[in-house]
Amino acid sequence: MLMIPVLKRVIITGGTGGLGQCISQRFITAGWQVLALGREDLDLTCPSAIEAFFSANPCDLLVCAAGAICDQPLMKMNESIWDEILDINYLAAKRCALAAIASMMDKNQGHVVFISSYAAFHPVAGQAAYATAKAALLGLTSDLAFEHGSNQIRVNAILPGFMDTRMTENVSSERKHEVRKSHVMGQFNTPAIVADFIWFLEERMPHTSGQIFQLDSRPSF
Repeated sequence: MLMIPVLKRVIITGGTGGLGQCISQRFITAGWQVLALGREDLDLTCPSAIEAFFSANPCDLLVCAAGAICDQPLMKMNESIWDEILDINYLAAKRCALAAIASMMDKNQGHVVFISSYAAFHPVAGQAAYATAKAALLGLTSDLAFEHGSNQIRVNAILPGFMDTRMTENVSSERKHEVRKSHVMGQFNTPAIVADFIWFLEERMPHTSGQIFQLDSRPSF
């Protein structure tokens, strides 16, 4: 009897962004089924919509790459902006992870990758909300990895480093130069390099969980 192989499925939130598109293409090339979600595909601020989506679309790998930034001094930031940044960068990822893990537990396997940020350790002025959300993802990584390891579900976090994407297109050339100088190798990562690492982490590191991977060359501490 001819056996038809079952494609593994990856769901990528923020899948229409620069990094999300590269992750999508990397896994398509590797023969995966890819669901790359943009804002029009799933409302990440709506818990019921997220639960319904992941119930209908179980996955082997979830990459939480959706994010937003709004740099403002904390003393001048109103609560609505704070809540918005926390919602998309942390709460949305948490909601998606919990919904995806619920279906992964049925198969006793799966993997969640959170895209965090170097700002979780060293935020620039005005990034209190963004840094808080990205730091919270690191705590969530550790907790979920510990809680679900016995179900063979892995959870890891990646700090891609500064990349030239739509999210950073408004950063001045002077600021980009300053950031590049803080890298000991004087180079930025590219979304394609980060996508390659995520594929490698999924396919070649099956026993790795609860880890934080910083991919650029800036000192962590």
